[in-house]
Amino acid sequence: MIDKIIQLLYNVLFFITPLIMTKSTSELFEFNKMLFIYAAVVLIAFFWLFKMIVNKKIILKKTPLDIPILIFFLSQLTSTVISIDRHASIFGYYGRFNGGLLSTISYITLYYALVSNMINVEKLLKVIIFSSILVIFWAVPGHFGYDLTCLLFTGHLNNSCWDNTTLAFRPELRAFSTLGQPNWLGAYLAVAFFIGIYYLVKYQISNIKNQKYISNIKNFIWPIYLFLNFSMILFSRSRSAIGAVIVGLILFVGYYSFFIKTNFKKILFILLLVTLLPIIFFKTGEDKVDRILNFQFSIFNFQNKSPVTNNNSPISSSNVTESFDIRKIVWEGAWKLALKYPIFGTGVETFAYSYNLVRPLTHNLTSEWDYVYNKAHNEYFNYLATTGFVGVLSYLLLIFWFIIYLLKKLRITNYELENRKSVIRNSSSNNNQIIYVGLIIAWLTILITNFFGFSTTTVQLFFYLIPALIIAESRQQTETTKFEKVNTYQWLVIFVLIAVTIYLLFSIAIYYLADVNYSYGLKYSKVNDQQKAAGYFEKALKLRIEPVYMDRFSSSLAYLSAVASMQKQTELAKQITNLSDTYNRKMIKDYPKNVFYWKTRAKNMYYFYQVTGNKNELLQGIEALKTARNLYPTDPKIPYTLALYYTTLYDTTENNLDKQNWQKLSLSEIDKTINLKSNYREAYLFKGQLLKKYGKIEEAKKVFKYMLKNFDKNDQEVIKELQ
Repeated sequence: MIDKIIQLLYNVLFFITPLIMTKSTSELFEFNKMLFIYAAVVLIAFFWLFKMIVNKKIILKKTPLDIPILIFFLSQLTSTVISIDRHASIFGYYGRFNGGLLSTISYITLYYALVSNMINVEKLLKVIIFSSILVIFWAVPGHFGYDLTCLLFTGHLNNSCWDNTTLAFRPELRAFSTLGQPNWLGAYLAVAFFIGIYYLVKYQISNIKNQKYISNIKNFIWPIYLFLNFSMILFSRSRSAIGAVIVGLILFVGYYSFFIKTNFKKILFILLLVTLLPIIFFKTGEDKVDRILNFQFSIFNFQNKSPVTNNNSPISSSNVTESFDIRKIVWEGAWKLALKYPIFGTGVETFAYSYNLVRPLTHNLTSEWDYVYNKAHNEYFNYLATTGFVGVLSYLLLIFWFIIYLLKKLRITNYELENRKSVIRNSSSNNNQIIYVGLIIAWLTILITNFFGFSTTTVQLFFYLIPALIIAESRQQTETTKFEKVNTYQWLVIFVLIAVTIYLLFSIAIYYLADVNYSYGLKYSKVNDQQKAAGYFEKALKLRIEPVYMDRFSSSLAYLSAVASMQKQTELAKQITNLSDTYNRKMIKDYPKNVFYWKTRAKNMYYFYQVTGNKNELLQGIEALKTARNLYPTDPKIPYTLALYYTTLYDTTENNLDKQNWQKLSLSEIDKTINLKSNYREAYLFKGQLLKKYGKIEEAKKVFKYMLKNFDKNDQEVIKELQ
């Protein structure tokens, strides 16, 4: 019964994880998937340990990957201990979640639980395929403007629930289904594609002797599945996933033609059919390729579809920097960071904070210049930057150790099946060989897609558990256990185990509820209803002490203190100010290298100045911004804000000597802003306004004329200033 329950839990894990999402959380997809994985790990670990207790023995199988897994885990543990943000290193960056030490422990636990218990690999693979079919069909209506997620979340069967300012959330242009982003969908389906190939080949080979092709429906199901799978990968427009499938197909066809050979021409024909037809119908999204394949299929042709927003205005991509160009800049920064912290990096999952230390100046000239990059958009560079050379080498060791193991295994399998006739006779051995090849190539696609992106919860499950599936399948062991009566000592241990399990599941539920409150706080904060926002942030904090909750709560309180002061509620304003400052001081004390908390402090001080009228608040804000500049020297917003602070001091100072000083500093900082980002329209406008304010009219005119020449010639705001 325990074995059946563990099997069921793994089936549910692989089935539900790609599908799960909710509208109530701050992050709709990854957060919910990560919490579900945590819950699954707790339950699987419970029954695994329960099985050990009732059998009075440790059930933990040795595997070929024990040494590299241990080395990798120790590197992650060490990097976490010395991290610049230990909380982020343990739980993962808030908003991505996957990748922290806790998630790594969870995946390793799932790996060992799978290889140590009696798991039916064939059943798991069928569950993976069935789940991927639901993912595919969920995405199809969105391509035609009828997104099912919008129907589920808002009750409206259209695409209007998504932010149409970015192509990443335009399901009619790039599918993302229940995975969250197009590249994540593509990476997931690339893995499922080669599991589907295993079933395609399995049924083709098993039926070549005594059945006609048309007589077995399974021979039609799997080509149709592969056609749908690859079509959806094309719908995602994920170049890395398309490339991974093409590379994987080359490897599979090459291996099949040399070592399996059975019915090779038919298999090759089907594989060409299920990949070339989708490319012809749906195109690849690459202009150079699509021009060659430019057949006019009016219904299916992506190139004939005009990208249209929900308000029917076409989206402009002329100012959007090509994604690979941005990636190269981020990789450059990751390399610089690795040279700065070469041994164990800045800490697991700290890229969002540490990248700012070395962020290349060229990033400011891209369309994503003010985005927070919480990953290096390359799994290997990400490990290099955050866990140093020790971390990335241990990760590569794990990969190459497994590849070497696979090559040895395939060599042995090929030797055993050298006689082609024996391949046909021994369908069991033949199936094993095919399943190994299918899973191996599916796993290799992850290495490719991770090179151009980063791991997410669903793909990370495959990264750790495909090796476990291969090892479990190769052993094909049966377990015989003799059940004995459970004694009092065992019952005591079981009781403790149950208590710990309930506590962990309860903690996961509390984490979810805390994030729901945090999510509501963010929504009210966006519409500037800070009173309700602060209430929800406070509720989230009461449920779970999370730095991001505390930071947001502090920021909302600072705003409310200024509002209370304007309403002449002096005593209340001071109380709110003190509470806000207490939380913010704790943040910068506990996480002194987090630039975002220093920025919050600077913003808070401006509000506190509105309450007290004390220039010291502004000076403290300036000091906070200077500290932030040390942590993020290429951020143009920091000197821009400094210029604002200095001109505020200019307005409130009567001493002429001090006025001249603040004037000089404000102009100096706005020039620094422009030096950091030469195409920063707001900075030029602010500079012109400052010059006008300081009586330097001719210089101000030059700035405004420069703006009309180099930015928008019909910019009414600038024209008005110039007049």
